[in-house]
Amino acid sequence: MKRRGAASFATGEYVHRIGNWDNAFPYYGELPSWGNALQHAGHRVDSIGKLHYRNPTDPVGFDVQEIPLHVVNGVGDVLGAVREPLPVRSKTRDMAEKIGPGESGYTRYDRDIRDAAVKWLEDRAQEKDQSKPWTVFVSMVAPHFPLIAPEEFYNLYGDSGLMPTKPVPEPDHPWFEAQRACMPYDNFTAEKTRIALASYYGLVSFVDDNLGSILDTLEATGLDGQTRVIYLSDHGDNVGERGLWGKSNMFEESVGVPAILAGPGIPQGRVCETGVNLTDVHPTILQSVGLKPSPIKPGRSLVDIANEADDANRVIFSEYHAMGAMSGAFMIRKGGYKYVHYAGLPPQLFNLEEDPQELLDIANRASSVATLNELETELRKICSPEEVDRKAKADQATLVERHGGREAVVARGSFGGTPAPGDQASFG
Repeated sequence: MKRRGAASFATGEYVHRIGNWDNAFPYYGELPSWGNALQHAGHRVDSIGKLHYRNPTDPVGFDVQEIPLHVVNGVGDVLGAVREPLPVRSKTRDMAEKIGPGESGYTRYDRDIRDAAVKWLEDRAQEKDQSKPWTVFVSMVAPHFPLIAPEEFYNLYGDSGLMPTKPVPEPDHPWFEAQRACMPYDNFTAEKTRIALASYYGLVSFVDDNLGSILDTLEATGLDGQTRVIYLSDHGDNVGERGLWGKSNMFEESVGVPAILAGPGIPQGRVCETGVNLTDVHPTILQSVGLKPSPIKPGRSLVDIANEADDANRVIFSEYHAMGAMSGAFMIRKGGYKYVHYAGLPPQLFNLEEDPQELLDIANRASSVATLNELETELRKICSPEEVDRKAKADQATLVERHGGREAVVARGSFGGTPAPGDQASFG
């Protein structure tokens, strides 16, 4: 499940069902969230940190939003809605320039989030009535661009010589040719790539350190024995593999995210091989507080999945309609295969058991016909990719017109990542 993932994560619905196509279609509570469900059941539900919704006042399911980050001006990145033809996002080149050891608005913000979460738990531990149920959503930004890592964490990797290992395919798929033209990464020299990778992994360790402080507090306050912890990310990053940076595709380094659970009812030390979606979080949270998940939503409780035998044939779905996508991209994973359907373009097929690095697209092999047909059938059980692609582009075109039309939106440009609270967006 890809961005516009904030809305999908909140509602437990696929993006094509709710129409939050990209970061200029922010969630504003139009459909109920898992937070709304908990509120209605009398639970305290707070958030700390990044939400990337429309604003802090919409009824999105939190009693308190502490130091929230929302889309710029309640609007977001309208340039990402320009699809036909794709524009050149010149701001992309900043990704290779803002790298290395140091501090950024995001690292300062993440420390504020850490400190606020620690205090939040300490305050809960001091409450006289410990029977009142609560849920807190703590959301940090790192390791998001800019790849600037605090020096102590950068130094863990600065001399490691980390470099990408997966080459740009030859010939490249036309969907990626268009994306590369839209988002140029041509200024990532070998030296900049080395520094950027050391920074990225430094930021990952920075996140680990911050989360460690929060989990230490949970244990020190005695709240850990009655608390389920779910650790997730909304996307990965290509980090230079195949000449790509960012997360706007279906390769494993982009679409694969961590999913770690701990607490009551979670088997300790088990690595579950069943594929899961971020849409599974919605029923997980509801079930964890004694509420019944909706039978019409696509997800299943991660707690149930963790306590069952592995299911290699569970169908996993992801979709992408935002910046750099000349057409909608739809992914199906099942039984060791990954099928990627591009509306109006040839598909891709990877055998992840034999080719876990996704270096060999076998879609054109005669021996792949049956697998392609099977996985396309699974996709069409979920949606019609052609209809979804048309709907996404129509909604995005309407949005672009509302903001002055293509020429005005392209001329204004983009601002890169949404700035931390207190910082200003710089368009270009």
